[in-house]
Amino acid sequence: MKNFLQHIVILLKSSAIAVLWLMPIQLWAADIESVRLWRAPDKTRLVLDLSSTVEHNIFSLQNPNRLVVDLSDSRIKTTFEGLELRNTPIAGIRAAVRNKTDVRVVLDLSGTVSPKSFTLPANEQYSNRLVIDLFDNKRVISRTLDEVVKKKDRRIIVAIDAGHGGEDPGALGPRRVREKVVVLQLAKKIKKLFDGNPNFQGELVRSGDYYLAHRKRTQIARDKQADFFISIHADAFTDPSAHGASVYALSTTGATSEQARYLADKENRADLIGGASSLSLDGRDEVLAGVLLDLSMNATLRRSLDAGSYVLKNMGTVARLHKKKVEQAGFLVLKSPDIPSLLLETGFISNPNEAQKLSTSGYQNKMAQAIFEGIEQYFLDNPPPGTLLAKNGNRVDRIYVVAPGDTLSEIAVRFNVSMKKIKRYNKMSSNKIRVGKKIKIPPR
Repeated sequence: MKNFLQHIVILLKSSAIAVLWLMPIQLWAADIESVRLWRAPDKTRLVLDLSSTVEHNIFSLQNPNRLVVDLSDSRIKTTFEGLELRNTPIAGIRAAVRNKTDVRVVLDLSGTVSPKSFTLPANEQYSNRLVIDLFDNKRVISRTLDEVVKKKDRRIIVAIDAGHGGEDPGALGPRRVREKVVVLQLAKKIKKLFDGNPNFQGELVRSGDYYLAHRKRTQIARDKQADFFISIHADAFTDPSAHGASVYALSTTGATSEQARYLADKENRADLIGGASSLSLDGRDEVLAGVLLDLSMNATLRRSLDAGSYVLKNMGTVARLHKKKVEQAGFLVLKSPDIPSLLLETGFISNPNEAQKLSTSGYQNKMAQAIFEGIEQYFLDNPPPGTLLAKNGNRVDRIYVVAPGDTLSEIAVRFNVSMKKIKRYNKMSSNKIRVGKKIKIPPR
């Protein structure tokens, strides 16, 4: 009897194992863990953060306009509620399980868009991602001759690029100080200073919290017919004691220091975060293209280095300098053959003291003023032909806005003029100055 019962138990176990083998086992390839939405001037970007790689397919439907995104072998572990859809072509987002194993995401659209999707592998900041770009369909308007050809007696246009943005936060400092936030605040202050000068016009490359590929940033500057391009950053390093501001121009032969090489690699990797691709010279004669680019870039680089020395000197009046000369590195954002360009590291956001300074409005005002003055002084000495500055020459007044902590003697030293001359030029009866006061700097 005992042997009979043991035989029955063995049969039951075998049957159970056979049943388990026959039962379908559901294994999901990827979980949709979170979702983010960014608005840029020309597109809306939807990013799905995934636990692993996934196969996907997108297609559009009309009447009404919708974009359908199918993800194979996936599960939804997040919600699409709470996304800021205002000022985007997305009226609503729905998601549901399809075929018991897949996920279908439907974007209800308020109009037509040109969609593009791609996946990005995990990196040091993010997991695997599915990126969906909705490009705005805008009517193309032909430009007039006056818009294509630069006018005479024009203002000098300075393109101001706030580094990183959107899904690329840049460096992270103590108390979650984010580079992308600090540099955008600085860029807006610098633009305000240029706009307040009758000889200059500031143009923001990035005006909000969204990502732009490095090549796109230089293209925006070119579209705005910029005379100069500056890219604003706040550095980070593994050692929190690293400190100081730096100015970089492009190096055509490689970085000039180990620190410069580290920075170049770090900044250039941001293109992988945004999913950008490099431009090519397909269809061009390689020898001719190389000669023309070399000639143009050499002349542009000389102007960049000259202007960089002006900016570095002025930044040194408000911040400690990491290096006392303009460094050179292969930053992608500086690789414009026709626009003089500088990358400005305004300090180390990984340094607690400098992170605290960079996040305060008063210090930002001083840094912005120093950068503005450096560019202004360079163009006073090197006015481009056809500009108001070239027409008026040394008759142009430089305007300084008093920042917290300024003294009249410090301002005089900064501009290499005497206090007495500044007071006489501004009809001042005392040495007292107040924050926000505009002081005209007399010609040297």
